[in-house]
Amino acid sequence: MGSFPKHEKNGLVGSNASIYTSYEDVDKEQLEKDIDAIRDTMTPVGEEDFKHLLKLERWGKMFTYSGLALTLILSIAEVILGGLSAWIFWPLAMVAALLISTGNVSRWANTAHPIFHGGYDKVPNIPERYTKKYFAKGARRYVDWMDWIKPDAWSYEHNIMHHYHLGEDEDPDHVENNLQWLIQSKIPMWLRYIIVYAFAGTWKFTYYAPNTLRILANKKLKEAHKKEITDFELNPRTKAGLELWMEYLLPYGLLKFVVFPALFLPLGTAAVLNALIIMLFAEFFANLHSFLVIVPNHSAEDIYMFSEPSKSQGEFYLRQIMGSVNYNTGSDAIDFAHGFLNYQIEHHLFPNMPLSYYQKMQPIVKDICKKHNLEYRQESVFKRIGMTIDLMVGKTKLLRVNGI
Repeated sequence: MGSFPKHEKNGLVGSNASIYTSYEDVDKEQLEKDIDAIRDTMTPVGEEDFKHLLKLERWGKMFTYSGLALTLILSIAEVILGGLSAWIFWPLAMVAALLISTGNVSRWANTAHPIFHGGYDKVPNIPERYTKKYFAKGARRYVDWMDWIKPDAWSYEHNIMHHYHLGEDEDPDHVENNLQWLIQSKIPMWLRYIIVYAFAGTWKFTYYAPNTLRILANKKLKEAHKKEITDFELNPRTKAGLELWMEYLLPYGLLKFVVFPALFLPLGTAAVLNALIIMLFAEFFANLHSFLVIVPNHSAEDIYMFSEPSKSQGEFYLRQIMGSVNYNTGSDAIDFAHGFLNYQIEHHLFPNMPLSYYQKMQPIVKDICKKHNLEYRQESVFKRIGMTIDLMVGKTKLLRVNGI
């Protein structure tokens, strides 16, 4: 083990990491006690926490239904008026797409995410559909969380592999490792940025869906002592490729881009085309929004990675703090827009807590970090996305703890 190394930025050594306690000098046993003691300050998970979730769910549905309603209004207006001029149609169509995309991101981040972690399982007499055991299972996938990603695959990839291997090579969301093909390439830096920007608008189905399938498939292959999959399989003539298309991509793609636009056929083919255009832009915006609030959580030049698993609970807690960053917080509206991913440090310390707990925990976690002289990172999501993109193109690197 060693102290925090300094890192280079623009050719200069520039890090304030040395003002914080070095990794090996942190009292991990005391840190464990202090973090565990937070649970004692929290009231039992109850009805108020569940009502908070339901409020966020209503907000998400409000955005979705408003966007769909505006899409319908635009189509009816076209029929009545014999077509809308471009300067009227396009701004309103983009508003509809943004409303739909916001609801899309909220359904994943504000609703599905905490439920998949079991955040509300201990609420007395809670409806089964809001528990980890039943949410999005079987046919309920089409009701609770219809997305490019298969629910059980994302639960394993995210809840197990990411949360309990944060910053390690086993972490499936290790951005620097996943982008080595770009970082090590001879592609000009300006073109790398363009590639990343384009990727951000499609990442849910070009990366997240096939990667969650690969991670879940490798779990089964490992258990059967078989060779694991190293790359995405997109060819539908292969077993993995066929599963990707039949169980991940086609269900969502057909529903959003075929079935939904087809509902507008009674209003004419122009209405169908308009609905399709709005849904395509909504998907693009949802990809950008989710990329913005998810990817920078653990990816920048001031975030640490580790080459070995943690050896104690206290060390595990330390890594969640060192390997995560928060965004701006302050109200349900701000937190809703961030998908409550602006409390990433608190979430990684206590992943199975309801969203309302993170608002209460944050000042306590900050005080504990101050007590142990640990850096508590919290900055604007827009600043963090710039730092993340610099990492993705190879302009910067993650920090490494010596010997870890």
